[in-house]
Amino acid sequence: MPVVPSVVGRLTAIIPIIVILIILLSMMIKIVREYERAVIFRLGRLIGAKGPGLFIIIPFVDSLVKVDLRVVAVDVPQQTIITKDNVTVGVDAVVYYKVVDPVKAVISVENYHYAVMMLSQTTLRDVIGQVELDDLLSRREELNKRLQRIIDELTDPWGIKVTAVTLKEVRLPETMTRAMAKQAEAERFRRARIIEAEGERQAAAIMAQAAEFYEKHPMAMRLRELQTLIEIAREKNLIVVTPESTHSNVIGTAIGVTKAVEEKK
Repeated sequence: MPVVPSVVGRLTAIIPIIVILIILLSMMIKIVREYERAVIFRLGRLIGAKGPGLFIIIPFVDSLVKVDLRVVAVDVPQQTIITKDNVTVGVDAVVYYKVVDPVKAVISVENYHYAVMMLSQTTLRDVIGQVELDDLLSRREELNKRLQRIIDELTDPWGIKVTAVTLKEVRLPETMTRAMAKQAEAERFRRARIIEAEGERQAAAIMAQAAEFYEKHPMAMRLRELQTLIEIAREKNLIVVTPESTHSNVIGTAIGVTKAVEEKK
């Protein structure tokens, strides 16, 4: 009978040890995903980055900071900016970046995400303030590349790569919008007048060539007169007026065409 209390006493002593070991193992064994890295510090000193997968650290001695290596999109809030030609506009953008060196991202800057956002805002204000409104509206692709290049150079010491910058929206004052609409309307009217004048010029040139041709070939002019009379007859006009100098057979032909139309009616 004394055996049972001894076994129970041993189990009672072993259970706390097992619990402590489980806790220690859970603190020692760490797992990071494929798109993550763990920056390890041992008693405050940098050890390096580990991952992905499973690794072991020393509890109460090592500490780690997880860094996400995926592309992050930063929505830059709308900035009120005065352009080079003194026009106030509201511009917002999106910055895409990713961490390429997790060690630099942790030890070089306190909060790299916040730092990238603040840097994007100031760079956006500086670059847009150096361009005119027409360039801002028509050369967005060039401005996107310029912003991306500047921000990427400034964040390179932080171990961050800026992959793209996109101007999302440019908001203009209402008065400026109306002025631009009037300008566009005037431009379209100007183009219409130019096209109309060009058409008149081409038509006049062709008519001058036709007049020269008819002058050299009188029979062609007669044939054209007959064709005109036939077209008039098709319109069911009952009276045909021709010049007095017209040849008698031409007048007779016209009268015959007119009578034919009358009989058909």
